[in-house]
Amino acid sequence: MLDICLLGCGGMLPLPKRFLTSLLIRHQGKQTLIDCGESTQVALHLCGWSTKHIDNILITHFHGDHVIGLPGMLMTMGNQGRTEPVHIYGGVGLTKIIEGLMVVCQQLPFELVCHEILPEETFKAGELEVTAIAVEHRVPCLAYSLYLPRQGKFDVARAKAKQIPQQFWSRLQQGQTVEWEDKVFVPEDVLGKARQGLKITYSTDCRPSSRLVELVKDSDLYVAEGLYGDEEKKAGAAEKGHMVFSEAAQIAQEAQAKEMWLTHYSPAMLDPEEFLEQTRLIFPQTFCGDNLLTKTFKFVEE
Repeated sequence: MLDICLLGCGGMLPLPKRFLTSLLIRHQGKQTLIDCGESTQVALHLCGWSTKHIDNILITHFHGDHVIGLPGMLMTMGNQGRTEPVHIYGGVGLTKIIEGLMVVCQQLPFELVCHEILPEETFKAGELEVTAIAVEHRVPCLAYSLYLPRQGKFDVARAKAKQIPQQFWSRLQQGQTVEWEDKVFVPEDVLGKARQGLKITYSTDCRPSSRLVELVKDSDLYVAEGLYGDEEKKAGAAEKGHMVFSEAAQIAQEAQAKEMWLTHYSPAMLDPEEFLEQTRLIFPQTFCGDNLLTKTFKFVEE
């Protein structure tokens, strides 16, 4: 299963009741953070998930409201006793950006490993399989899809037929190869075909595109920016490289996502819920994101 916490839902600048947009994903105690604006650390403390266990940080782009919170948060992680490396992923130029931000916290007790990724690249962040694509914004920007695979069901009958001692079953279930006496057992000996996993897709600061629809396809959760809910502001949003509610909903509908959370609201939009009903006419499973919106997504039973 995956625990998801939308740490904030604002764009451009933090407000007293609206932190900047970032997303925290937890699986088996390990955490992945997407974006880190200046209010992210406050939201992290409020959500109650320890910053010490953030192993991977994904950055969509290098505007301040998505990266300025990194130095303070990393210093807090060090003060909490983290010593394991932290991996940061982002587009070309990431290393230079991180080096600049780290001027104010150069003596961290753990290594920072920067990964400059290219669009259409797939990589592993812990157990999550991450795909990044380029999206249209005023600066280079990435959208991310994170997939937690699920292995096939353990077949007891096959294990017994192959005379595999029961003491090795759990290791095979965990994907390990077992050597015993003169025999070698592999997970494929006892596992069925892979089952449906969990997919979370995240895109902010971008315009709609067919490639984004493809990335979002069949997501259990699509976290999408909605700078404005008002249709009259669609042209202004487009000029800035952003989307409005209806455009995000159209993507979710075409991609057959199961659920969508809107986020990255303009500071000028005081009440996102005002536009929720009309957005649900396009995609019924739309929800307005809010600070610390949290949900656990579980595998579908087959």
